[in-house]
Amino acid sequence: MSTEKKYDLEARTLEFAKRVRKFVRNLQMDIPNREDGKQLVRSSASIGANYLEANDGLSKKDFLFRIKLSRKEAKETKYWLNLIETFGNDHQEKERSELLQEANELMLILGAILRNSK
Repeated sequence: MSTEKKYDLEARTLEFAKRVRKFVRNLQMDIPNREDGKQLVRSSASIGANYLEANDGLSKKDFLFRIKLSRKEAKETKYWLNLIETFGNDHQEKERSELLQEANELMLILGAILRNSK
């Protein structure tokens, strides 16, 4: 993997986590949204954090483990996004849809990295 591609995915996962935070900040905060939002923020940040750790891995085994974790966190992020209630707010629904698409794309990219690294 080239340095440029590595950097692009690092930047992309960071931007995704920032977008999730902005999305959560703008939600109506009832008890379920507050709790699900916390989980969503954590899992979205873990995608990039584990990817960064994978790139600094000391071994191929560690690299693969961290990529698997990153992919798992992308899948979990999709779960939390689906639980969030937007109360019919069209703007939030659109943003959620875009975030779900990005989480799915990240999951597919990480899955491809995993398959190509074995």
